[in-house]
Amino acid sequence: MAIAKAERLMNLALCLLGTRRPLSKRELRDSIEAYVEAVRPGGGAAGADDAFNRMFERDKDDLRELGLVIETVESVDGEVGYLARRDSNRLPPITLDAEEAAALGLAAKVWQQARLAGAASGALQKLRAAGLPEDVDPYEAHGALEPRIPVHEAAFEPLMLACRDRRPVVFDYRKATAARPEPRHVEPWALECWRGHWYLAGFDRDRGAERVFRLSRITGRVRTRSGRYVAPVPDVVTVRETVASWAGEIADRTARIRLRSGSGYPLRAKATSVRELGDGWDELEIPYGHGLDAWLVEFGPDVVVLEPAELRADVVDRLRAVAKG
Repeated sequence: MAIAKAERLMNLALCLLGTRRPLSKRELRDSIEAYVEAVRPGGGAAGADDAFNRMFERDKDDLRELGLVIETVESVDGEVGYLARRDSNRLPPITLDAEEAAALGLAAKVWQQARLAGAASGALQKLRAAGLPEDVDPYEAHGALEPRIPVHEAAFEPLMLACRDRRPVVFDYRKATAARPEPRHVEPWALECWRGHWYLAGFDRDRGAERVFRLSRITGRVRTRSGRYVAPVPDVVTVRETVASWAGEIADRTARIRLRSGSGYPLRAKATSVRELGDGWDELEIPYGHGLDAWLVEFGPDVVVLEPAELRADVVDRLRAVAKG
């Protein structure tokens, strides 16, 4: 079956590349023997037509996924035709030095834990076909490096596709201080990774303002919606600044906490001062910005907030919400 499909795709690609004018579905069906053999009318002419249409649409999508640029042209009499112009499907020679090839290889390895691993591997294969020298191994130059971006949340892939296609989404989101999730209608802008956690930045339609959502707090399935964005999409730098602010990277104050000795090394790395208190505790001063309360909760009983009082109250509220389930 795999060989038959590969042969059918190859024949379809050759037909589309070899024609000087758009070919209709009927012409393609009559020209490619694999279509004639695969959709013989067993359930009547209508059933054969439906089977061919489904097969042709899948094949066309597969060819486009492989990189073939297929144009859809409508004639003056309303008939739709297809062709792949040679000038649109011809790439210039690609020349990469060893460092550039290694960078591409590392970028592909970053996604090996996600469902994007197949796409990354396919991209490297396309580069090989486009001229990447066979004697250059994209993985070899820095083989000791093992970059990874862990993606465990089921919401990652549908949100990534929604950001790419600019499609609004709906999902249930549970705030750290809430016992139950609430529906959110969001225009997704971009996904960013901070401190090992993934965040979605976008426009919250219900609140009429930009918001940042931590993917681990999205429950259930992400559903896409039709329609256009109603809010302008900021540039990528602005989006990253928004995520950084909400994730606690931008701090304008200082907090004082007690931290159990031998624990909380990420907090110690951020601390501006550390003082031993004895009895297995240290006192730290750390930058305080939006999102610090959510980060401190992750360290559980190893952290006690001393000041400011508002941060201590936020941490207590989050812990109570977690205790309630």
